[in-house]
Amino acid sequence: MAVSRNKADTADLPGRVAAILNAARITAGSHLCVALSGGVDSVVVLHALAVLREQRGLVLSAAYVDHGLSPNAGHWRAHCERLCAALKVPFTSLQVTVERDASEGLEAAARKARHAALASVAADWMVFGHHQDDQAETVLFRLLRGTGVRGAAAMTAIEPGRLRPLLATGRVEIVAWAKAHDLAWVEDESNADPRFTRNFLRQDILPRIATAFPSASRMLARAATNFREADELLVELAALDGAACGGEPWRLSALKTLSEPRLRNLLRARIHALGLDAPPRVRLMEAVRQMRDSDGSARYLPLGAAAGCVYRGEVWVEPAIGVRPRAVRWRCEQELPWGAGTVRFVRGPGAGLSLTRLKAADAVMLDVRTAALQMRSAAGRPRHSFKNLCQEAGVPPWLREVLPVLYADGEPLWIAGVGISADACVVGEEEGVLPVWERWAVD
Repeated sequence: MAVSRNKADTADLPGRVAAILNAARITAGSHLCVALSGGVDSVVVLHALAVLREQRGLVLSAAYVDHGLSPNAGHWRAHCERLCAALKVPFTSLQVTVERDASEGLEAAARKARHAALASVAADWMVFGHHQDDQAETVLFRLLRGTGVRGAAAMTAIEPGRLRPLLATGRVEIVAWAKAHDLAWVEDESNADPRFTRNFLRQDILPRIATAFPSASRMLARAATNFREADELLVELAALDGAACGGEPWRLSALKTLSEPRLRNLLRARIHALGLDAPPRVRLMEAVRQMRDSDGSARYLPLGAAAGCVYRGEVWVEPAIGVRPRAVRWRCEQELPWGAGTVRFVRGPGAGLSLTRLKAADAVMLDVRTAALQMRSAAGRPRHSFKNLCQEAGVPPWLREVLPVLYADGEPLWIAGVGISADACVVGEEEGVLPVWERWAVD
Protein backbone atom coordinates (compact mmCIF):
# COMPACT_ATOMS: atom_id res chain seq x y z
CA MET A 1 0.00 0.00 0.00
CA ALA A 2 2.78 2.43 0.90
CA VAL A 3 4.45 1.96 -2.49
CA SER A 4 1.28 2.60 -4.49
CA ARG A 5 0.49 5.66 -2.38
CA ASN A 6 3.95 7.12 -3.05
CA LYS A 7 3.52 6.45 -6.77
CA ALA A 8 0.20 8.27 -6.73
CA ASP A 9 1.73 11.22 -4.90
CA THR A 10 4.66 11.38 -7.31
CA ALA A 11 2.38 11.17 -10.35
CA ASP A 12 0.43 14.18 -9.06
CA LEU A 13 3.44 16.45 -8.63
CA PRO A 14 2.45 18.78 -11.52
CA GLY A 15 -0.99 18.92 -9.91
CA ARG A 16 0.55 20.23 -6.71
CA VAL A 17 2.46 22.84 -8.68
CA ALA A 18 -0.76 23.79 -10.50
CA ALA A 19 -2.53 24.18 -7.15
CA ILE A 20 0.08 26.74 -6.09
CA LEU A 21 -0.34 28.58 -9.40
CA ASN A 22 -4.08 28.70 -8.75
CA ALA A 23 -3.60 29.93 -5.18
CA ALA A 24 -1.29 32.68 -6.47
CA ARG A 25 -3.88 33.55 -9.14
CA ILE A 26 -1.35 33.20 -11.91
CA THR A 27 -3.06 33.66 -15.26
CA ALA A 28 -2.15 32.98 -18.88
CA GLY A 29 0.66 35.18 -20.11
CA SER A 30 2.39 35.39 -16.73
CA HIS A 31 6.17 35.12 -16.94
CA LEU A 32 7.68 32.60 -14.51
CA CYS A 33 11.47 32.35 -14.18
CA VAL A 34 12.92 29.32 -12.40
CA ALA A 35 16.01 29.88 -10.24
CA LEU A 36 17.86 26.92 -11.76
CA SER A 37 20.90 25.60 -9.91
CA GLY A 38 21.03 22.24 -11.70
CA GLY A 39 20.16 20.38 -8.49
CA VAL A 40 17.31 17.92 -8.45
CA ASP A 41 14.86 20.33 -6.77
CA SER A 42 15.11 23.14 -9.31
CA VAL A 43 15.32 20.66 -12.19
CA VAL A 44 12.05 19.03 -11.14
CA VAL A 45 10.20 22.31 -10.61
CA LEU A 46 11.33 23.46 -14.08
CA HIS A 47 10.20 20.17 -15.61
CA ALA A 48 6.80 20.33 -13.86
CA LEU A 49 6.24 23.88 -15.07
CA ALA A 50 7.25 22.85 -18.59
CA VAL A 51 4.55 20.15 -18.42
CA LEU A 52 2.01 22.81 -17.39
CA ARG A 53 3.25 25.54 -19.70
CA GLU A 54 0.99 25.01 -22.71
CA GLN A 55 -2.22 24.19 -20.87
CA ARG A 56 -1.74 27.19 -18.55
CA GLY A 57 -0.44 29.59 -21.20
CA LEU A 58 2.67 30.40 -19.18
CA VAL A 59 5.79 32.22 -20.29
CA LEU A 60 8.64 30.20 -18.83
CA SER A 61 12.37 30.93 -18.48
CA ALA A 62 15.26 29.94 -16.22
CA ALA A 63 18.21 31.73 -14.65
CA TYR A 64 21.43 30.21 -13.32
CA VAL A 65 23.65 32.09 -10.83
CA ASP A 66 27.39 31.42 -10.85
CA HIS A 67 28.77 32.35 -7.42
CA GLY A 68 32.38 31.87 -8.47
CA LEU A 69 32.96 29.54 -5.53
CA SER A 70 33.24 26.15 -7.21
CA PRO A 71 35.50 24.91 -10.03
CA ASN A 72 32.49 22.90 -11.23
CA ALA A 73 30.32 25.96 -11.83
CA GLY A 74 30.99 25.89 -15.56
CA HIS A 75 29.85 22.27 -15.75
CA TRP A 76 26.67 23.06 -13.81
CA ARG A 77 25.93 26.04 -16.04
CA ALA A 78 26.37 23.91 -19.17
CA HIS A 79 24.08 21.24 -17.72
CA CYS A 80 21.37 23.83 -17.02
CA GLU A 81 21.74 25.26 -20.50
CA ARG A 82 21.35 21.83 -22.11
CA LEU A 83 18.28 21.07 -20.00
CA CYS A 84 16.65 24.37 -20.97
CA ALA A 85 17.44 23.77 -24.63
CA ALA A 86 15.78 20.34 -24.46
CA LEU A 87 12.68 21.87 -22.82
CA LYS A 88 12.71 24.90 -25.15
CA VAL A 89 13.03 27.27 -22.18
CA PRO A 90 15.00 30.54 -22.54
CA PHE A 91 18.10 30.43 -20.34
CA THR A 92 20.10 33.20 -18.63
CA SER A 93 23.39 32.88 -16.75
CA LEU A 94 24.28 35.43 -14.08
CA GLN A 95 27.72 35.95 -12.55
CA VAL A 96 28.08 37.29 -8.99
CA THR A 97 30.95 38.03 -6.62
CA VAL A 98 30.55 36.69 -3.10
CA GLU A 99 32.27 38.35 -0.15
CA ARG A 100 34.24 35.43 1.27
CA ASP A 101 34.98 37.10 4.61
CA ALA A 102 31.47 38.45 5.19
CA SER A 103 30.53 38.78 8.86
CA GLU A 104 27.31 36.83 8.31
CA GLY A 105 29.22 33.83 6.87
CA LEU A 106 29.84 32.49 3.39
CA GLU A 107 26.44 30.75 3.09
CA ALA A 108 24.51 33.91 3.93
CA ALA A 109 26.74 36.07 1.73
CA ALA A 110 26.23 33.72 -1.24
CA ARG A 111 22.48 33.70 -0.68
CA LYS A 112 22.41 37.50 -0.52
CA ALA A 113 24.39 37.81 -3.76
CA ARG A 114 22.20 35.20 -5.47
CA HIS A 115 18.93 36.89 -4.57
CA ALA A 116 20.26 40.29 -5.63
CA ALA A 117 21.17 38.84 -9.04
CA LEU A 118 17.83 37.10 -9.47
CA ALA A 119 16.02 40.31 -8.55
CA SER A 120 17.47 41.85 -11.72
CA VAL A 121 15.70 39.30 -13.94
CA ALA A 122 12.60 40.64 -15.68
CA ALA A 123 9.81 38.24 -14.73
CA ASP A 124 6.45 38.31 -12.98
CA TRP A 125 7.44 35.48 -10.64
CA MET A 126 10.73 33.96 -9.55
CA VAL A 127 10.26 30.25 -8.82
CA PHE A 128 12.41 28.32 -6.34
CA GLY A 129 12.77 24.59 -5.74
CA HIS A 130 12.63 24.65 -1.93
CA HIS A 131 10.86 21.59 -0.54
CA GLN A 132 9.49 20.25 2.73
CA ASP A 133 12.88 19.04 4.01
CA ASP A 134 14.34 22.49 3.32
CA GLN A 135 11.51 23.98 5.33
CA ALA A 136 12.15 21.66 8.27
CA GLU A 137 15.86 22.46 8.15
CA THR A 138 15.14 26.20 8.12
CA VAL A 139 12.77 25.99 11.09
CA LEU A 140 15.28 23.99 13.14
CA PHE A 141 18.16 26.26 12.15
CA ARG A 142 16.29 29.41 13.15
CA LEU A 143 14.95 27.98 16.40
CA LEU A 144 18.48 27.05 17.43
CA ARG A 145 19.46 30.66 16.82
CA GLY A 146 16.70 31.92 19.12
CA THR A 147 14.39 33.29 16.46
CA GLY A 148 10.95 34.71 17.18
CA VAL A 149 7.58 33.67 15.81
CA ARG A 150 8.14 35.40 12.46
CA GLY A 151 11.51 33.72 11.91
CA ALA A 152 10.16 30.32 12.91
CA ALA A 153 7.45 30.70 10.25
CA ALA A 154 10.35 30.12 7.80
CA MET A 155 9.43 30.10 4.10
CA THR A 156 6.09 30.48 2.37
CA ALA A 157 4.91 28.88 -0.86
CA ILE A 158 3.60 32.20 -2.14
CA GLU A 159 4.93 35.67 -1.46
CA PRO A 160 5.04 38.79 -3.63
CA GLY A 161 6.93 37.91 -6.80
CA ARG A 162 8.14 34.53 -5.48
CA LEU A 163 6.83 30.98 -5.64
CA ARG A 164 7.94 27.77 -3.94
CA PRO A 165 5.56 25.20 -5.47
CA LEU A 166 7.31 22.18 -3.91
CA LEU A 167 7.34 23.44 -0.34
CA ALA A 168 4.85 20.79 0.79
CA THR A 169 6.66 18.00 -1.11
CA GLY A 170 9.39 15.85 0.40
CA ARG A 171 12.75 15.34 -1.27
CA VAL A 172 12.14 11.59 -1.63
CA GLU A 173 9.14 12.29 -3.85
CA ILE A 174 11.07 14.88 -5.84
CA VAL A 175 13.89 12.44 -6.55
CA ALA A 176 11.35 9.75 -7.46
CA TRP A 177 9.75 12.11 -10.01
CA ALA A 178 13.15 12.94 -11.48
CA LYS A 179 14.06 9.27 -11.85
CA ALA A 180 10.68 8.36 -13.28
CA HIS A 181 11.16 10.95 -16.02
CA ASP A 182 14.84 10.27 -16.66
CA LEU A 183 15.88 13.72 -15.52
CA ALA A 184 19.56 14.35 -14.87
CA TRP A 185 20.82 16.71 -12.20
CA VAL A 186 24.09 17.82 -10.63
CA GLU A 187 25.28 17.69 -7.02
CA ASP A 188 26.99 20.68 -5.44
CA GLU A 189 30.01 19.33 -3.57
CA SER A 190 29.65 22.09 -0.94
CA ASN A 191 26.40 20.43 0.19
CA ALA A 192 28.53 17.63 1.67
CA ASP A 193 30.74 19.99 3.70
CA PRO A 194 29.72 19.66 7.40
CA ARG A 195 31.51 22.92 8.23
CA PHE A 196 28.45 24.70 6.92
CA THR A 197 25.78 24.79 9.63
CA ARG A 198 22.88 23.86 7.39
CA ASN A 199 24.79 20.88 5.98
CA PHE A 200 25.49 19.70 9.53
CA LEU A 201 21.79 19.87 10.35
CA ARG A 202 20.80 18.22 7.06
CA GLN A 203 23.28 15.36 7.14
CA ASP A 204 23.77 14.68 10.83
CA ILE A 205 21.08 16.11 13.11
CA LEU A 206 17.86 15.71 11.10
CA PRO A 207 18.56 12.06 10.17
CA ARG A 208 19.13 11.28 13.86
CA ILE A 209 15.91 13.00 14.83
CA ALA A 210 14.10 11.05 12.11
CA THR A 211 15.14 7.73 13.69
CA ALA A 212 12.98 8.58 16.71
CA PHE A 213 10.47 10.82 14.93
CA PRO A 214 9.97 9.50 11.37
CA SER A 215 7.63 12.40 10.52
CA ALA A 216 10.00 15.05 11.85
CA SER A 217 10.35 16.99 8.58
CA ARG A 218 6.61 17.03 8.01
CA MET A 219 5.92 18.07 11.60
CA LEU A 220 8.52 20.84 11.56
CA ALA A 221 7.02 22.11 8.30
CA ARG A 222 3.59 22.00 9.93
CA ALA A 223 4.98 23.94 12.91
CA ALA A 224 6.14 26.63 10.45
CA THR A 225 2.53 26.99 9.29
CA ASN A 226 1.38 27.36 12.91
CA PHE A 227 4.07 29.95 13.60
CA ARG A 228 3.02 31.86 10.49
CA GLU A 229 -0.58 31.96 11.66
CA ALA A 230 0.54 33.21 15.07
CA ASP A 231 2.64 35.90 13.41
CA GLU A 232 -0.34 37.06 11.36
CA LEU A 233 -2.34 37.43 14.56
CA LEU A 234 0.48 39.43 16.16
CA VAL A 235 0.53 41.75 13.14
CA GLU A 236 -3.23 42.25 13.53
CA LEU A 237 -2.75 42.99 17.24
CA ALA A 238 -0.06 45.54 16.40
CA ALA A 239 -2.40 47.28 13.97
CA LEU A 240 -5.10 47.50 16.64
CA ASP A 241 -2.67 48.79 19.25
CA GLY A 242 -1.16 51.30 16.84
CA ALA A 243 -4.59 52.66 15.95
CA ALA A 244 -5.51 52.90 19.65
CA CYS A 245 -2.37 54.97 20.20
CA GLY A 246 -3.39 57.47 17.53
CA GLY A 247 -1.64 55.99 14.50
CA GLU A 248 2.01 56.68 13.76
CA PRO A 249 3.35 58.90 15.17
CA TRP A 250 1.85 57.34 18.28
CA ARG A 251 0.97 59.28 21.41
CA LEU A 252 3.54 58.48 24.07
CA SER A 253 0.94 58.66 26.82
CA ALA A 254 -1.18 56.02 25.07
CA LEU A 255 1.84 53.88 24.26
CA LYS A 256 2.70 53.68 27.94
CA THR A 257 -0.63 51.95 28.65
CA LEU A 258 0.45 48.93 26.57
CA SER A 259 2.15 46.04 28.28
CA GLU A 260 5.84 45.63 27.48
CA PRO A 261 5.25 42.55 25.24
CA ARG A 262 2.58 44.42 23.26
CA LEU A 263 4.79 47.48 22.90
CA ARG A 264 7.68 45.33 21.67
CA ASN A 265 5.29 43.63 19.26
CA LEU A 266 4.14 47.02 17.93
CA LEU A 267 7.73 48.15 17.34
CA ARG A 268 8.69 44.88 15.66
CA ALA A 269 5.66 45.05 13.36
CA ARG A 270 6.53 48.58 12.30
CA ILE A 271 10.17 47.67 11.67
CA HIS A 272 9.10 44.74 9.48
CA ALA A 273 6.60 46.98 7.66
CA LEU A 274 9.56 49.20 6.74
CA GLY A 275 11.26 46.16 5.21
CA LEU A 276 13.97 46.09 7.88
CA ASP A 277 15.29 43.31 10.10
CA ALA A 278 14.19 43.18 13.72
CA PRO A 279 16.86 44.18 16.26
CA PRO A 280 18.28 41.87 18.94
CA ARG A 281 15.83 41.31 21.76
CA VAL A 282 18.04 43.01 24.34
CA ARG A 283 18.14 46.22 22.28
CA LEU A 284 14.38 46.17 21.78
CA MET A 285 13.82 45.70 25.52
CA GLU A 286 16.10 48.64 26.31
CA ALA A 287 14.26 50.86 23.81
CA VAL A 288 10.92 49.94 25.37
CA ARG A 289 12.29 50.69 28.85
CA GLN A 290 13.44 54.13 27.77
CA MET A 291 10.14 54.87 26.04
CA ARG A 292 8.17 53.95 29.14
CA ASP A 293 10.46 56.13 31.32
CA SER A 294 10.40 59.05 28.88
CA ASP A 295 8.83 62.40 29.73
CA GLY A 296 8.31 63.07 26.02
CA SER A 297 11.55 64.95 25.41
CA ALA A 298 13.81 64.10 22.50
CA ARG A 299 15.24 60.57 22.44
CA TYR A 300 16.79 58.63 19.59
CA LEU A 301 16.81 54.89 20.36
CA PRO A 302 18.89 52.68 18.02
CA LEU A 303 17.14 49.48 16.92
CA GLY A 304 19.62 47.96 14.50
CA ALA A 305 18.63 49.00 11.01
CA ALA A 306 15.84 51.12 12.50
CA ALA A 307 15.48 53.65 15.29
CA GLY A 308 12.77 54.48 17.79
CA CYS A 309 12.13 58.23 17.98
CA VAL A 310 10.57 60.14 20.87
CA TYR A 311 9.92 63.84 20.41
CA ARG A 312 7.38 66.27 21.85
CA GLY A 313 5.21 63.53 23.29
CA GLU A 314 5.11 61.47 20.10
CA VAL A 315 6.79 58.19 19.14
CA TRP A 316 7.59 56.71 15.75
CA VAL A 317 9.97 54.26 14.06
CA GLU A 318 12.11 55.05 11.04
CA PRO A 319 15.20 53.67 9.27
CA ALA A 320 18.38 54.47 11.19
CA ILE A 321 20.36 57.52 10.16
CA GLY A 322 23.39 56.46 8.17
CA VAL A 323 26.68 58.23 7.59
CA ARG A 324 26.68 62.00 7.21
CA PRO A 325 26.08 62.79 3.52
CA ARG A 326 28.69 64.60 1.47
CA ALA A 327 28.14 67.85 -0.38
CA VAL A 328 27.07 67.57 -4.00
CA ARG A 329 26.73 70.24 -6.67
CA TRP A 330 23.36 70.83 -8.33
CA ARG A 331 23.46 71.39 -12.07
CA CYS A 332 19.73 71.42 -12.76
CA GLU A 333 19.34 67.65 -12.25
CA GLN A 334 15.85 66.36 -11.48
CA GLU A 335 17.17 64.61 -8.37
CA LEU A 336 20.33 64.12 -6.35
CA PRO A 337 21.22 61.32 -3.93
CA TRP A 338 21.24 62.25 -0.26
CA GLY A 339 22.01 59.67 2.39
CA ALA A 340 19.64 56.73 2.08
CA GLY A 341 17.22 58.75 -0.04
CA THR A 342 17.10 61.51 -2.62
CA VAL A 343 16.33 65.19 -3.04
CA ARG A 344 13.99 65.77 -5.97
CA PHE A 345 13.77 69.15 -7.70
CA VAL A 346 10.20 69.72 -8.85
CA ARG A 347 9.77 72.47 -11.43
CA GLY A 348 6.66 74.50 -12.03
CA PRO A 349 5.40 78.07 -12.35
CA GLY A 350 4.61 80.18 -9.31
CA ALA A 351 6.04 77.93 -6.58
CA GLY A 352 9.36 77.27 -4.91
CA LEU A 353 12.73 78.91 -5.44
CA SER A 354 13.34 81.28 -8.31
CA LEU A 355 14.98 79.31 -11.11
CA THR A 356 16.43 82.57 -12.42
CA ARG A 357 18.12 83.16 -9.05
CA LEU A 358 19.54 79.64 -9.03
CA LYS A 359 20.88 79.84 -12.57
CA ALA A 360 22.52 83.17 -11.83
CA ALA A 361 24.59 81.66 -9.01
CA ASP A 362 28.16 80.53 -9.66
CA ALA A 363 27.64 77.40 -7.52
CA VAL A 364 24.50 75.74 -6.17
CA MET A 365 25.39 73.12 -3.57
CA LEU A 366 23.44 70.56 -1.56
CA ASP A 367 25.16 70.23 1.80
CA VAL A 368 24.57 69.99 5.55
CA ARG A 369 24.18 73.10 7.67
CA THR A 370 27.04 75.50 8.31
CA ALA A 371 27.94 76.67 11.81
CA ALA A 372 26.50 80.18 11.45
CA LEU A 373 23.56 79.37 9.15
CA GLN A 374 20.69 81.87 9.24
CA MET A 375 17.65 82.15 6.96
CA ARG A 376 14.48 84.21 6.64
CA SER A 377 11.55 81.79 6.51
CA ALA A 378 8.85 84.40 5.74
CA ALA A 379 8.71 87.89 4.28
CA GLY A 380 8.86 90.62 6.89
CA ARG A 381 10.41 88.36 9.50
CA PRO A 382 13.99 88.57 10.75
CA ARG A 383 16.58 85.93 9.88
CA HIS A 384 16.69 83.10 12.39
CA SER A 385 19.40 80.64 13.34
CA PHE A 386 19.33 77.07 12.08
CA LYS A 387 18.51 75.81 15.59
CA ASN A 388 15.56 78.18 15.98
CA LEU A 389 14.23 77.35 12.52
CA CYS A 390 14.36 73.62 13.30
CA GLN A 391 12.71 74.06 16.68
CA GLU A 392 9.91 76.10 15.14
CA ALA A 393 9.41 73.49 12.37
CA GLY A 394 9.51 70.56 14.80
CA VAL A 395 12.63 68.97 13.34
CA PRO A 396 14.06 66.61 16.02
CA PRO A 397 17.66 67.20 17.16
CA TRP A 398 19.14 63.95 15.79
CA LEU A 399 17.95 64.78 12.28
CA ARG A 400 19.46 68.24 12.13
CA GLU A 401 23.01 67.12 11.39
CA VAL A 402 21.93 65.33 8.18
CA LEU A 403 19.28 67.75 6.90
CA PRO A 404 20.00 68.72 3.29
CA VAL A 405 20.44 72.45 2.77
CA LEU A 406 20.54 74.07 -0.68
CA TYR A 407 23.04 76.91 -0.97
CA ALA A 408 23.52 79.40 -3.80
CA ASP A 409 27.00 80.89 -3.56
CA GLY A 410 27.01 80.06 0.14
CA GLU A 411 23.59 81.56 0.88
CA PRO A 412 21.02 79.04 2.28
CA LEU A 413 17.90 79.03 0.11
CA TRP A 414 16.16 75.87 1.32
CA ILE A 415 16.32 73.68 4.42
CA ALA A 416 14.55 70.32 4.30
CA GLY A 417 11.74 70.13 6.83
CA VAL A 418 11.89 73.89 7.36
CA GLY A 419 11.13 75.48 4.00
CA ILE A 420 12.51 77.94 1.47
CA SER A 421 14.10 81.32 2.00
CA ALA A 422 11.72 84.26 1.67
CA ASP A 423 14.56 86.08 -0.09
CA ALA A 424 14.64 83.59 -2.98
CA CYS A 425 10.97 82.82 -3.65
CA VAL A 426 9.47 82.97 -7.11
CA VAL A 427 7.68 86.15 -8.11
CA GLY A 428 4.24 85.75 -9.65
CA GLU A 429 4.15 82.96 -12.20
CA GLU A 430 7.91 82.84 -12.57
CA GLU A 431 9.39 79.37 -13.14
CA GLY A 432 10.25 77.84 -9.79
CA VAL A 433 12.07 74.86 -8.32
CA LEU A 434 10.74 73.16 -5.20
CA PRO A 435 13.20 70.74 -3.55
CA VAL A 436 11.62 67.69 -1.92
CA TRP A 437 13.62 65.41 0.40
CA GLU A 438 12.58 61.77 0.23
CA ARG A 439 14.45 60.53 3.26
CA TRP A 440 14.76 56.85 2.47
CA ALA A 441 13.89 54.21 -0.07
CA VAL A 442 12.89 50.94 1.66
CA ASP A 443 12.37 47.80 -0.43
